[in-house]
Amino acid sequence: MTSPAYPWNPQRPSPMPHHRYRPYQDRVHVPAQDRTWPSARIDRAPLWVPVDLRDGNQALAEPMDTGRKRRFFDLLVSMGFKEIEVGYPSASRADFDFVRDLAALSASGGIPDDVSIVVFTPAKPDLIDRTFESIEGLPRAVVHLYIPTSQVWRDVVLGRSRAQVREVVTEAATRMARLADARPGADIRFQFSPETFNLTEPDYVLEVCDGLTGLWDASPDRPVTHNLPATVEIATPNVYADQIEYLHRHLARRDSVILSVHPHNDRGTGVACAELAVLAGAQRVEGCLFGNGERTGNVDLVTLALNLYAQGVDPMVDFSDIDAVREVVEHCNRLPVHPRHPYAGDLVHTAFSGTHQDAISKGFAHHARRAAELGVPESEAPWDVPYLPIDPADIGRSYEAVIRVNSQSGKGGMAYLLQTRHGIDLPRRLRPEFSRVVQTATDDSGQEASAKELYELFRAAYVVPGEQGGDVELSSWTTDRAPDGAHRFVCTLHVGDRTGDFEGVGNGPLSAFTEALAAAGIAVEILDYSEHATGEGGTSEAVAYAECRVGGVVRWGAGMDTSVLTASVQAVLAAVNRAAAAR
Repeated sequence: MTSPAYPWNPQRPSPMPHHRYRPYQDRVHVPAQDRTWPSARIDRAPLWVPVDLRDGNQALAEPMDTGRKRRFFDLLVSMGFKEIEVGYPSASRADFDFVRDLAALSASGGIPDDVSIVVFTPAKPDLIDRTFESIEGLPRAVVHLYIPTSQVWRDVVLGRSRAQVREVVTEAATRMARLADARPGADIRFQFSPETFNLTEPDYVLEVCDGLTGLWDASPDRPVTHNLPATVEIATPNVYADQIEYLHRHLARRDSVILSVHPHNDRGTGVACAELAVLAGAQRVEGCLFGNGERTGNVDLVTLALNLYAQGVDPMVDFSDIDAVREVVEHCNRLPVHPRHPYAGDLVHTAFSGTHQDAISKGFAHHARRAAELGVPESEAPWDVPYLPIDPADIGRSYEAVIRVNSQSGKGGMAYLLQTRHGIDLPRRLRPEFSRVVQTATDDSGQEASAKELYELFRAAYVVPGEQGGDVELSSWTTDRAPDGAHRFVCTLHVGDRTGDFEGVGNGPLSAFTEALAAAGIAVEILDYSEHATGEGGTSEAVAYAECRVGGVVRWGAGMDTSVLTASVQAVLAAVNRAAAAR
């Protein structure tokens, strides 16, 4: 099937020589079949197998030393991984010694009984022997045999035919079985990877894998693992899923085989390949935390596991403190995790956009109300907040970084930060005006504004004009109530270069204050007023907001004081001085 034509598409051919490259269908045959994976659902986690200490370590410019390896291994055990590939012991003294250190650790009870060590070996007799030397004393181990099987590797790299490659594999597997039989007290299981599986003829993979299943006498209580790598991605993820489903359907002794996958990320679709492979029958996934690995990396186990979590499926590994996990991985790999990395990056739960901030702020408020209605803590209530696929708190993140303000932000974001960090609950009619104050500041600076800076901007714009004065200053005042219920406000006002004592009467203290201002020649009409407390008990402070029309100019003012009345008077005075400054 060819792609449809798009007559509206204005793009022109590029000068790049795309004709040099062949599509996947010209490189490997994928048997036609009635697919079942598109209608499947993932309702449980596969067995996750981190290969950071082997495959990931081989990709580092500075491979891990023993201390970093041990720290990484301890992290993986603490997170709940049950199979951990720890090295390529025949490749280097460092890897061999690390496996020996783990054998000693296991002997002293330092490795849980349900954790299996995986070691990696090519199909060469001397290297297999060296690998078995490394695991001497380990009560449980998986020996992972590999050889490239695709035609291009057979022709270009190995210089062997299909039959010759199979003969090499059979001899290696026989040697492994003999060495394992010599250790009857150890639980040694086998794994095989036809490297470059996704470029290998499916019938040949089946032939080799079935031969090993029989040779190793696999059974349901002692299964073999057949691991099918997308060593270099060559196609869209659905093609890999078709390849996996073909093997899943046709492998002999299927109940005695753990079908595993090992996707790389050359096309940027490693996560999709792994997920579709699980839909297609894979039971085990190899990868690295945060996707480290050669070239573009191995598939990212963090993203895979938390993708399941976001669907309500238990990932079976612990990411409840994602920042602690990231810190260890960054230290051991000496590579940073990108700020936009799914789930774990510094900015992945952060909204700068005003529309996003408004939706998130409303979502948090809705979530709190729903939890109260259900009578459960917010941490237990069903999660349904716009733009946040999971609750950041579930992976140890605070809400402080969820909304951050810059020149792209809107009224919702800055209002949320002021409320959550400083207890300032701006009236809705004030928010658009204050957002313009913030935008001017962030446009001028080119930087984002922290919650502290937002608070300082708010005070400077709306509170200070009532505290420190301006065109109008209030130096002293008193208020009392007459027998008829009317309020009287007596004050000393400095208006420009004039100073005088003035008095006003009204049905409340603020209306009496506006009458005193009128007596001084300042006509003030209060259009909107609200107040609230910023804290509880001894930390409580009143905040008052007043929107006033002063001589035809409308402005907001705010006041803050332990006294509600003082805060309200300061708010009106701030609005008066802001209006005078505007004129």
